[in-house]
Amino acid sequence: MATTDPTLTKVGTHALIDVRGADRLDEPAYVEAILRRAAKAAGATILQAHFHHFGPAMGVTGVLMLAESHISIHTWPETGFAALDIFMCGAAQIDRA
Repeated sequence: MATTDPTLTKVGTHALIDVRGADRLDEPAYVEAILRRAAKAAGATILQAHFHHFGPAMGVTGVLMLAESHISIHTWPETGFAALDIFMCGAAQIDRA
C-alpha cells in the first residue's frame, strides 16, 4: 500500500534490469567482473561475492553484497537474457552502475 506520509524518507534506490542479446552469460568469472565494475563505478563497497555456475553452456547466478546493499544477477545464456536486481543506499550512485 502506498503512503504519502511526509515523515518517511528515501533510504535508497532499487533497479530491476532485464538485459537481452547479451553474450558470455555462461562465464562466471566474466559475469562477476562486470558486476564488480558496476559496483566500483557506483562508488559502492563490495563486502562479499558469491557466484554459482550451473554447468557448461548453462547460466550463472550471483550476488555482490555491498555495504550499500546488493547487486544480483541470473543469466540464461541459451536465450541471451540476464536479469539484474540492484539496490543501493548511502552515497552510492546506482545510475553509474
